Amino acid sequence: MPPSTRKPLVWVGSTRKDLQAFPPQVQRVMGYALHIAQIGGRHAAAKTLSGFAGAGVVEVVEDHDGGAFRLVYTVRMKERIYALHAFQKKSKRGISTPRKELELIERRLKEAAEIHQNWLESQDGG
Repeated sequence: MPPSTRKPLVWVGSTRKDLQAFPPQVQRVMGYALHIAQIGGRHAAAKTLSGFAGAGVVEVVEDHDGGAFRLVYTVRMKERIYALHAFQKKSKRGISTPRKELELIERRLKEAAEIHQNWLESQDGG
């Protein structure tokens, strides 16, 4: 797909910096998953994150050296992909996403919606 049809990727909060702290192999998987999202697809390791209305919030899970690494992004805003959160799940109790991480994702999702609205308004006026 030509680059012009690839959706721009917008990093929210410290997501980019957090992802850069992951092991290189995990960064490659996460980066590729974001690339697939930008061209309209979904990586095999990506799944809808429950607890958010609809299928617009996606989580990529990659296990590496006994650690579970996660990247969350949204495709809700059709013109752009927003990377919301990257973290290592430390809890050994179950596979569910910890509450504090879900709360941060929710805050960043709202922030992404504001960023997107401002961007749309700048497109109308420019």
